[in-house]
Amino acid sequence: MLPGSGFTEHRFNIWFLWIKVEVWGPQLIGFLTLLEKEFLRFWKVAFQTVAAPVLTALLYLLIFGHVLDDHVQVHGVGYTSFLIPGLVMMQVLQNAFANSSSSLIQAKITGSIVFVLLPPIPYSAFFAAYVLAAVLRGLMVGLGVLLATVWFVDLKVVAPVWILVFSLLGGGLFGALGMIAGIWSEKFDQLASFQNFLIMPLTMLSGVFYSIYTLPAFWQGVSHYNPVFYMIDGFRYGFFGVSDVAPEQSLMVVVACFAVVSWGTLNLLKRGWKLRA
Repeated sequence: MLPGSGFTEHRFNIWFLWIKVEVWGPQLIGFLTLLEKEFLRFWKVAFQTVAAPVLTALLYLLIFGHVLDDHVQVHGVGYTSFLIPGLVMMQVLQNAFANSSSSLIQAKITGSIVFVLLPPIPYSAFFAAYVLAAVLRGLMVGLGVLLATVWFVDLKVVAPVWILVFSLLGGGLFGALGMIAGIWSEKFDQLASFQNFLIMPLTMLSGVFYSIYTLPAFWQGVSHYNPVFYMIDGFRYGFFGVSDVAPEQSLMVVVACFAVVSWGTLNLLKRGWKLRA
C-alpha cells in the first residue's frame, strides 16, 4: 500500500457517501437499501423461488392440456396455447403477493420489523420498496414459467406492451395486497386463511383455465366483478390479440383497483397499524 493511500481511500469513501446523501437524498438511500434487502431475500434462494411455481405450472399444463387440447378451442386458439398466458400471469400474481406478505409477517414474528421502522424512512418509500420487490419476484417467476412452457406450443406475441403493462400493474396490485395481508396477520395461520379464502378463489375463478363466456350467465356477471379476470384477460390479449373484454377496459379496472389498494396500504403504513407496539 502506498503511503497515505489509506487516508486517501477514506476521504474518497466519505466524499462518495456525501454525494449519495446530498444528491440522492436520505429518503432515496433508505428506499434503495430496503429494496436491496427485499430483493436479496428471495434472490438468495432463486432456484427454489422459481422452480416450485414452474413445476406447478407444468403440472397444470400437462394435465389440462393433455385432456382438453384436442377438444377445446378458445377464440380460435388451441387450448394449450390459451392456457399458458393464464398460468404465467397466475404465478406472477401469487408470487408478488407471497413476497410482500411473507416478508412482513416474518419480520413481525421475529421482531426484526423494528430495524425497518427505526430508520427515518418515509412510509411512501417503505411501500415502494416492498411493492417493487414483489413485482420483481413476480416477473422473475413469470418469466421462468413462460420459458418452461413455451416449448409446448408455437406461442406468438402480438402486443408486447400490453403484456408488460398488465404484468407490472398486476404484480404491483398483488404486492400491495400482500402488504395489507402481512400487516393484518399476526400468525402464519391467519396469512394462510387470507390466501385460501381470497387469493386462491380470485385467481382460480378469473379465466385462467377457461373463457368466462363459457360460464352460465350468472357466473359471467360475477366474473366481471373480479379484478384478476381483467389482469389475465388483458395479459392474454398481448399474445393473441383477442380477449373477452377490450384491453382498454381491463386497463382502467386494474389501474383503479391498484390505486384503491395502494391508498389503503399507504394509509395503514402511515398510521402504523399493527406495526408499532
